[in-house]
Amino acid sequence: MLDTAHNRPDLPPEIARRRTFAIISHPDAGKTTLTEKFLLYGGAIQMAGQVRAKGEARRTRSDFMQMEKDRGISVSASAMSFDYGNFRYNLVDTPGHSDFSEDTYRTLTAVDAAVMVIDGAKGVESQTQKLFEVCRLRDLPILTFCNKMDRESRDTFEIIDEIQENLAIDVTPASWPIGVGRDFIGCYDLLRDRLELMDRADRNKVAESISIQGLDDPKLAEHVPEHLLEKLLEEVEMARELLPKLDPQAVLEGHMTPIWFGSAINSFGVRELMDGIGQYGPVPQIQSAEPRQIAPEEKKVAGFVFKVQANMDPKHRDRVAFVRLASGHFKRGMKLTHVRSKKPMAISNPVLFLASDRELAEEAWGGDIIGIPNHGQLRIGDTLTEGETLRVTGIPSFAPELLQGVRAGDPMKAKHLEKALMQFAEEGAAKVFKPSIGSGFIVGVVGQLQFEVLASRIEMEYGLPVRFEASQFTSARWVHGDKAAVDKFTNANKQHIAHDNDGDVVYLTRLQWDIDRVERDYPDLKLSSTKEMMV
Repeated sequence: MLDTAHNRPDLPPEIARRRTFAIISHPDAGKTTLTEKFLLYGGAIQMAGQVRAKGEARRTRSDFMQMEKDRGISVSASAMSFDYGNFRYNLVDTPGHSDFSEDTYRTLTAVDAAVMVIDGAKGVESQTQKLFEVCRLRDLPILTFCNKMDRESRDTFEIIDEIQENLAIDVTPASWPIGVGRDFIGCYDLLRDRLELMDRADRNKVAESISIQGLDDPKLAEHVPEHLLEKLLEEVEMARELLPKLDPQAVLEGHMTPIWFGSAINSFGVRELMDGIGQYGPVPQIQSAEPRQIAPEEKKVAGFVFKVQANMDPKHRDRVAFVRLASGHFKRGMKLTHVRSKKPMAISNPVLFLASDRELAEEAWGGDIIGIPNHGQLRIGDTLTEGETLRVTGIPSFAPELLQGVRAGDPMKAKHLEKALMQFAEEGAAKVFKPSIGSGFIVGVVGQLQFEVLASRIEMEYGLPVRFEASQFTSARWVHGDKAAVDKFTNANKQHIAHDNDGDVVYLTRLQWDIDRVERDYPDLKLSSTKEMMV
């Protein structure tokens, strides 16, 4: 994030109460369950969808794609807003599977902080580490929630050490677990000296908290069995000696993470985490853009598209662009300038998301995430302003790691297939390349699972059975350079050249040798593996 000067004007109170954050974790650490409980406390849903209960009741709210419901994993990032206390939370749930990392990466450009969920038994896993690196690049403040404490889990100090070593960040405990696995009865809240007890019987009930005057209060012994109490006192004394104290400034700068312990499925520890996000999480931050930065307190509205979701409602061919507002006070029906095409857009039906229920947004403020239904005018990386030509920077598009050819099961339907592929390319779900020789398309994705998601979505949303077939190419690079050099290069290498859905030239490679050869023979061209989603 950018340096915040101390002499900046105060934020309008509506913007200052916004907290926009993403939840990141390895698959199956309980990210979606935690999201559910946030919504439960925020009063957005009455009954959380248990991830493992029976039939329809168990469908989690934030997974709306058919495939997500069938497999019990999150495939695309979804956004939700709710009020809790005096704060307005905008929460973005991201997929944990590395096959969908690009969606997650882009989502992290639209939030001000991240909540990292780790599994008490497994500690820091590979995907957590990757996502953490992305947060580190942007200096996002990180709050940690150690989940599944009601199952057998590792020693508390061991978990904290692992986070400190693997992620090179200071960890300070905000709560301390009492007992482990079967014996887990609750946590001691170190920030407010309270005892939080867990009720195992009713999962959707909010935990009861007992206020206590310090650790030597005799009331503790009434609620905590003796052997656990001794261990608690000893561990907390060690923790207070050895681990750093909570420093709110270090948290905002991304050098320190407070850690809460709990069990999301039992609704335990979630409320403390939510209070923590309100208290220690950052207000909406300055957004980097060209030719100048956008500060949240500006009067004029500006925002950018970080995700496009097609066909959220299968009955309508609709597309919703998820827009993060960077500044200003947005009202329904406003005319905003679409910077890439320089055309004004009247935004008459913006939506706020409460998982898959949408409500019309009458107004929104800097820091909020709103959805704008459109017919394909809005793409990832587009900026909307009140007339000024600003372009938000830093939303990446990665070169795919897997390429396959794609054909429609019915050759007469080739046109329909083209339309479906273009739609997914604009959504950012896959890269679609049209080779300059021969017919057909080549589809590139980051992970194998995305091919299955694409095939199932094309079949469900367009009624087209498709098949993917092996391609001779293994990777793709965007070609940059001056026009004459690029033309000369494309004419000499026709069989390797394709164009992506924006019409940019792409060089398809079979081996690393192809890339080395181009760098040797065409020193004035640059092959890059990322491309900024830009005008």
